Amino acid sequence: MNEPSRTRPPLRQTWPAAMAARYRAAGYWRGETFPGFLRARAAQHADDIAVVGGQVRLSYAQLWAQAGRIGAGLFAAGLLPGQTVVVQLGNVPEFVTVVCGLFRAGLVPVFALPAHRLTEVAHVARTAHARAYIAAAGQDGFDYRSLARALQAQLPALATVVIVGEAAEFLAVADLDGEVATLPPDPDPQSVAFLQLSGGSTGLPKLIPRTHDDYIYSFRASNEICGIGRDSVYLVALPAAHNFPMSSPGFFGALYAGARVVLSPGPGPDSAFPLIAREAVTCVGLVPPLALLWVQAAATTTHDLSSLQVVQVGGAKLVPEAARRVIEGLGCQLQQVFGMAEGLVNYTRLHDRPELVIGTQGRPISPDDEVLVVDDLGNPVAPGSTGHLLTRGPYTIGAYYNDPAANARAFTEDGYYRTGDMVQQLPGGYLVVQGRAGDHINRAGEKISAEEIEDHLLAHPGVFDAAVVSLPDAYLGERSCAFIIAQGEPTQAAGLKAWVRGRGLAAFKVPDQIVFVDAFGTTAVGKVSRRELRARLREGFMQQTGETR
Repeated sequence: MNEPSRTRPPLRQTWPAAMAARYRAAGYWRGETFPGFLRARAAQHADDIAVVGGQVRLSYAQLWAQAGRIGAGLFAAGLLPGQTVVVQLGNVPEFVTVVCGLFRAGLVPVFALPAHRLTEVAHVARTAHARAYIAAAGQDGFDYRSLARALQAQLPALATVVIVGEAAEFLAVADLDGEVATLPPDPDPQSVAFLQLSGGSTGLPKLIPRTHDDYIYSFRASNEICGIGRDSVYLVALPAAHNFPMSSPGFFGALYAGARVVLSPGPGPDSAFPLIAREAVTCVGLVPPLALLWVQAAATTTHDLSSLQVVQVGGAKLVPEAARRVIEGLGCQLQQVFGMAEGLVNYTRLHDRPELVIGTQGRPISPDDEVLVVDDLGNPVAPGSTGHLLTRGPYTIGAYYNDPAANARAFTEDGYYRTGDMVQQLPGGYLVVQGRAGDHINRAGEKISAEEIEDHLLAHPGVFDAAVVSLPDAYLGERSCAFIIAQGEPTQAAGLKAWVRGRGLAAFKVPDQIVFVDAFGTTAVGKVSRRELRARLREGFMQQTGETR
């Protein structure tokens, strides 16, 4: 039996009344909804191409019609407005049509990543009290229908499964149909539009409720900052369910602008470069390791990349030396992006001075983004000093869904979100990310920033990528170890140490140990935080060597 709906905690996200009134008065919240703006674009740009994926090319009118068919078909299958639906799809056109169909039906998508498996998806579905699961039949050799069977065995309330492709015993997206007249009116702009997953590197994901008003403001304002208009072509190279390619400005921003969204089946140059050439892509968002791969491939590609105007890099800090490589190697405007699915997003501006683009992670979207940089006790640090980043504002949440323990840790009593990031705030509000809290090496009492040393190592012509981690040491407490992926002419550990020493750093910052590896044990194209990458490298090395903490 389905669990009774009364057991589900209220699905909402609220701001204090005075703050909400200020955000409306300032024009941030305009009472817009996802169905509302999609309907408007279908009327304004009916024949313009909205979505390209594989052999599929959908106009705005076709996107609206497909969304109506899917939404009505889900109603016919027994779902009701306000219920939550886990969506686990890759970069395929159905990702967009299904999500828009859920919006039209007043259903609430819960975005799972294609890489998630039973443990993560069951946790998400259980926490969200999901009533349906939508996935592809398979991707990258994995059968999501088997996952669906395991989910239903654990969660009887998950009564409906819809599959893109060969559906077996389940419903097929292609077969969904119903009376469009049964679809509800547009929702309350302050209601929750969807649930995203937290990007934390430890534990199971937390659920982030985003409202129509707050999320639409974030990508509408991002469009202005990022230069996205009707003539833009936005490439979704990263997994579409991530916040970055969804809203910064992402495919939602592109659809809001009446632009074209191009879905790349994979993030690597082999998949993306032909699409850039064919569709004249103007903007793309990448994570730092992927950006370096693109730079390497661009040097020898035969594909025309000249349409690219802006390459955004976010998801993890892009250190200055890597930023220089991206600008030189891709020959277009670099825009650094630092944000989080919980809200706050920072951008370097397209006309910023080079030193800001290379050396900072930008400044907030909104004049009403409140940023605090505090010490361990919560007191403001001196201007320009490093501290913990706290924030609140018109598109930053005040609570996770159905997780009181996480809320007690993550939010202050006056509504600031504790991001977990260590930053410096420069004049003009620009932020320099120094890493995650606790992500420093304590070598005999001297604190070493891993990112600082990585930046110096990346300046060496023989280094493709570098990750500096702490290892336990009986005498120093912790010692530094640099994992290096080499390129070009062979280089030696002694030479790299001399290189770092020669760049005028304190002797304690020279890596105590250097280990050459072929890869970092994780895809360079996934959205993996540097902190998580360092943790994986540290654990793998300690297991191989038998070192103990």
